[in-house]
Amino acid sequence: MLDEGTLYVARFNENGSGDWLPLSLDDSAFAASVEAAQGTLVGNVQFEGFESQADVLLNTRLAADIAGATPMDRPEWGAVDPNTNEVYFTLTNNSQRTEEQVNAANPNAENRTGHIIRWSEDDNNFAATGLQWDIFVFAGTQGTETIVEGEVVVSLNDDNIFNSPDGLWFDYNGRLWIQTDGSDAPPYQNNMMLAANPVTRDIRRFFVGPQGCEVTGVVTTPDVRTMFVNIQHPAKDWPFGDEGDHPRDATVIITRDNNGVIGA
Repeated sequence: MLDEGTLYVARFNENGSGDWLPLSLDDSAFAASVEAAQGTLVGNVQFEGFESQADVLLNTRLAADIAGATPMDRPEWGAVDPNTNEVYFTLTNNSQRTEEQVNAANPNAENRTGHIIRWSEDDNNFAATGLQWDIFVFAGTQGTETIVEGEVVVSLNDDNIFNSPDGLWFDYNGRLWIQTDGSDAPPYQNNMMLAANPVTRDIRRFFVGPQGCEVTGVVTTPDVRTMFVNIQHPAKDWPFGDEGDHPRDATVIITRDNNGVIGA
């Protein structure tokens, strides 16, 4: 892997556009940035240069900082909308981001609840033409708003508050499923899974997992009538109650009583 081709990192610009930056010593702009950075402090590392292209690929975070990529708030899962080819990525949280470090794509200091970003490529030649991005939703408590061009497009309420989005998947009908791995302290419930309409941004809680768990991983059969969901590191004696000797990770199967399409 990575023996051929070019590895790129993204820069999310303030105006909603973005650029793909090559991490290649054969690229004159990147090579110049590497030369200029030698002997300086990059992040918390004293940078002394890269010995080879392999060295670049083994130290991608450092190389991305040198190239000028946008540091993101803990990206976890990505998914591609099958209808539009837009790319969605969960940014789970980043409580270490300071006021001086915020940017348009990660605008919240001490971002403990996370958000979901999405982008579309300008055309098939993505490296040359870049991307256009927006924030799909901010996670948070009741009343947390996501505003696009001055309009509130999502306002969270008791039926869909969530924090720390993690797992992300589009089903065969183009519905977006969001899984969480965050705090279950009030006002939040246990970690959960939500369904989202990518066009209207209507987001609804689908189920809440057992105490202490992370909900991670989901797939359905092609007819979207049977769903498989992973429940990781639950607390207490789930799923066997007092009869169990310790909590068990599990894969849960979900169907509708009428054998209908899940999420419809």
